[in-house]
Amino acid sequence: MNQAKPVTRIQRRNRETIREAALDVFSQHGFRGATLDQIAQAAGLSKPNLLYYFPSKEAIHGELLSHLMTDWLEPLRALDEAGDPVEEILAYALRKLDMAQELPRESRLFANEIVQGAPRIMDMITGELKELVDEKAKVIRAWSDAGRLASVDPHHLIFSIWATTQHYADFDIQVRGILQTGNSDHFDDARRFLTHLYRSALTPTR
Repeated sequence: MNQAKPVTRIQRRNRETIREAALDVFSQHGFRGATLDQIAQAAGLSKPNLLYYFPSKEAIHGELLSHLMTDWLEPLRALDEAGDPVEEILAYALRKLDMAQELPRESRLFANEIVQGAPRIMDMITGELKELVDEKAKVIRAWSDAGRLASVDPHHLIFSIWATTQHYADFDIQVRGILQTGNSDHFDDARRFLTHLYRSALTPTR
């Protein structure tokens, strides 16, 4: 039987270089606006060399989205039914804000895909993502029904968390332009604000 040749250190490095370059290009230009020539130039490789590792723009984009969705879903998966409801939801919101700060290119990659109608990840949105959101919505609704959490619509709560956290990555230029900041101190302010906002909104009244 033929066995696949082991991947060399140089091959692993080149694939990672291409992914990093593609992430920059896709997050700036979207899938439609990005070209293999742009990605190759950003990676410091020739186009034929790039095509040795990835057969098409679609292949690179698909691999980036696959890794992104795995990372994107992990904080929601971590929402623990056995934990304190307010603290669990707050931890989820703050982790999403951390991701907006740490992974802004990934967030914009996802946003660009959604704006274009999610042609490459619609199956995942209506499948794996929907199943996970529905599962956690049941947990949140049960917390509310038990009086451990204020009465909220679980799905719209999750949507609101996405809106109030990913905004800081997807609309970074707007945020910095309004706040006139050249650093990331506004993320600390956002954490304090969101902590107060969600703790106040979610704590049940006695």
